[in-house]
Amino acid sequence: MSVSTPKLLPSSGKKSIHDIFHPLSCEEAALTTPSPELQNTSSIGDKMAVKLLLLQPPEPRAHKQGDNGSLSQGQPEWVATDQKQELTLNTGFEMVKALLHSLIMKQAENKKDFGLPNGTPVDTSSPASSSSLLNRLQLDDDLDGETRDLFVTVDDPKKHVSTMETYITYRVTTKTTRTEFDLPEYSVRRRYQDFDWLRNKLEDTQPTHIIPPLPEKFVVKGVVDRFSEEFVETRRKALDKFLKRIADHPVLSFNDNFNVFLSAKDLNSYKKQGMALLSKMGESVKYVTGGYKLRSRPLEFAAMGDYLDMFTQKLGTIDRIAQRIIKEQAEYLVELREYGPVYSSWASAEGELREPLEGVSSCVANCSTALEELTEDMNEEFLPVFREYVLYIESMKNVLKKRDQVQAEYEAKLEAVAFRKEERACVPTDVEKCQDRVECFNADLKADWDRWQNNKRQDFRLLLTGMADRNIQYYEKVG
Repeated sequence: MSVSTPKLLPSSGKKSIHDIFHPLSCEEAALTTPSPELQNTSSIGDKMAVKLLLLQPPEPRAHKQGDNGSLSQGQPEWVATDQKQELTLNTGFEMVKALLHSLIMKQAENKKDFGLPNGTPVDTSSPASSSSLLNRLQLDDDLDGETRDLFVTVDDPKKHVSTMETYITYRVTTKTTRTEFDLPEYSVRRRYQDFDWLRNKLEDTQPTHIIPPLPEKFVVKGVVDRFSEEFVETRRKALDKFLKRIADHPVLSFNDNFNVFLSAKDLNSYKKQGMALLSKMGESVKYVTGGYKLRSRPLEFAAMGDYLDMFTQKLGTIDRIAQRIIKEQAEYLVELREYGPVYSSWASAEGELREPLEGVSSCVANCSTALEELTEDMNEEFLPVFREYVLYIESMKNVLKKRDQVQAEYEAKLEAVAFRKEERACVPTDVEKCQDRVECFNADLKADWDRWQNNKRQDFRLLLTGMADRNIQYYEKVG
């Protein structure tokens, strides 16, 4: 009996799973023609569908045979499958490869060239093979991991004591596939002043970009022990966040100084080189415009400044109230720790009241433990995020001021040219260069502003939902 092409029939109710053919057991013609439902897999849900499809084993078909070994007359002809037409598992994988190859080709056809506003190219190329696309599909749970090729972590703080000073170093581990690095993995130790050197170099060489903030260097002596385990861990997290934000930035992550920071065993030799040198852009930004003041900011940048002022005020109010709440919780915690043992000692001297007194003592102890955990969460998780964004705002305001200086320089030079009637016909080259710097500043600042807003939304969504969950857990424990 010949095998005919299957035809779509109207549904007549529920079918057995054996009556539903599996995609891997289709006719060979289907190997080069993926189904319409799978041709567009740009969304995460579609990718997950493909992953589930690849993970499903082919279902065995049920064959009904008569006395002479032929199929029963009630079965459709297309169910007939002989040994020569059964697709092996290897053939199934060939079909998957053909499907993925089709997806890659379609994605390549629709690909356009993308770049940053300042002309920096952005790599948006498709995976080179179906296996690399499979690897990307497996990273759907970590969306950022699809395009990241530089991973940096800060851990393992160690205390160093010498005759001159005492300081903490942190291990900085880097894993990358970028060709700018000689090795795929590095592990170096850095102290706080090394991080500070990196940030200063980034500010000098990338003045048009918003540089992520570092945690504050100085602490009030006698109030915070900078060598305590809690302080060192809080600083480690902040330094780790600092490097991760740079590594995720499409421009800052390619800075030569960042490469040196991550890979050089001895950073001191690089620090000594050109300590007084600034980039050409840095020189122009520091140019004093002869007392000329900016007439007015463009509306979009004025709106940025107004938003930062408002955001600073809100964060300051929340931080102040949170500090007061933590202080009151700490005082209440001291009282609870003294309150519980009173009932415990009283219970030992009572007979009939022993059980209820011990119950009260246990309840107070539970409340004390739950409150201590909540206070630690606010100190270690809640407040550091607010402090980071307060420092972030200062960095953004500095970039806005630099942009204003460059625009003021441009306006001053343009006004000077306007007074020279003989040179009105042609604009001097230095004025054109100054105009280019203004446009570059505007484009970079807008791109960084959008990136910062995205990070802010994600950070505060996680922070606030996390704190809500912790408060729910606290009241469940004490309830």
